[in-house]
Amino acid sequence: MNPLPILAAHGASWATRPLPDALAHHARRALVDWFAALIPGCDRAPASLLAAALAPSRGPGRAICYVDGTRGALRHAALLNATASHIVEFDDIFRDAGYHPGCPVIGAAVAAAQDTGADMDGLLRAIIAGYEVSCRIGLAVAPSHYRHWHTTGTVGTFGATAAVALLLGCDTEKMGHAIATAATMAGGLREAFAGSGMSKPMHPGHAADAGSLAAIAAAAGVTGAPNVLHGPAGFAAATSDSTGRWETAFVGLDDWFAIERMTIKNHGCCGHIFAALDAVSVLRDAHGFGPDDIRSIEVAGYGATKGLCDRPEAATEQEARFSAQYCIAALLYLGGVRLEAFTPERLADPVLRGFMPRVSVVLDPEAEAAFPGRRSATVTITLADGRVLKHFQPTRIGDPDAPLSDAQLGQKFMELTVPVIGQGPADALLHNLWTGRAVPGEIAMIHARRAA
Repeated sequence: MNPLPILAAHGASWATRPLPDALAHHARRALVDWFAALIPGCDRAPASLLAAALAPSRGPGRAICYVDGTRGALRHAALLNATASHIVEFDDIFRDAGYHPGCPVIGAAVAAAQDTGADMDGLLRAIIAGYEVSCRIGLAVAPSHYRHWHTTGTVGTFGATAAVALLLGCDTEKMGHAIATAATMAGGLREAFAGSGMSKPMHPGHAADAGSLAAIAAAAGVTGAPNVLHGPAGFAAATSDSTGRWETAFVGLDDWFAIERMTIKNHGCCGHIFAALDAVSVLRDAHGFGPDDIRSIEVAGYGATKGLCDRPEAATEQEARFSAQYCIAALLYLGGVRLEAFTPERLADPVLRGFMPRVSVVLDPEAEAAFPGRRSATVTITLADGRVLKHFQPTRIGDPDAPLSDAQLGQKFMELTVPVIGQGPADALLHNLWTGRAVPGEIAMIHARRAA
């Protein structure tokens, strides 16, 4: 099976196929969630540093760079906005592929919609197309792809490509060439998660930029290699343990859509810690203990929870967001793992640091066998009085089988955006995202005024 013609036809079909209200609403939910993650990231490194460094080469254009409130070229805005939307770790997840599609897909799609003058309907269609193409490719290479590759940087390139190609008016043939060209530009290594470096948020930024370039090239007539996805030296072979599980990836094509199956993050940290955090919350609510009542906590999770998030020594903000020890301490002492948990004052808090050694992480073979389709954890808490409490959390709050409501998503949006842009602008932006027919542009002017 050559997957490229199937993906190209499916991606291009979103230009004209019927768009049911329920599906459009899922796309609006993704858009609300993306802006919620974007806005608090706009003032933070590396997005802020990149915006300043790239300002001299911004170039003319109508796409809004929300990081500094300026207009410029499509690729410039896509790069910076997609980077900013990954910084605070509140972006959405396609669970079955271990992939954050919102950052690269919506980062590129919004820039392309503004650049081409598309309306909200065009933007929502582009978002759905980008999610569909990239999530299906993610399914074809999961889970082995994630051993070395950051799926959001690699697979995200295809999502950005499909979204921008649709907005540029690419037909099925050009959509195929765009996807093929994207395959040879995709990148992002999981080793970037380690240490204190800033390159991880740049993965979706690069994906949005490279995907936009692939789409622009295809729209201009540049062709791609037809076997680049499934060939012996193609994308799947180079980045997974096979040439792609394409039959699996296409199960249910046109019957269900990836954007209907998104995880909306309820905690501002790595998603591989979520099930443990939810389990601790369940036990705390049921038994009423406080952090001072706890002797030890054991988290038994799947491989990524152990391999990525067992960090008893977390010195930096990025390391803390990937530390089960730190995030559980923050949950117990602060009541949640939100932006406040990662301020310099909290990161240096001796109380939180003092609690971290009480938390251990072990591998649960059953949880690992169920990954990535199920993200579970078993938490065992031993209290100072000798009681042992245990809870198995089969899924994560915010996953498709335990979704956040629209009201809860709106609360998350306001919590993350009001401190940055103010109550009135946040209210107006949220209303536009839920009901508006125009692509949002309001917060760019707010940032411009703040900069002045």
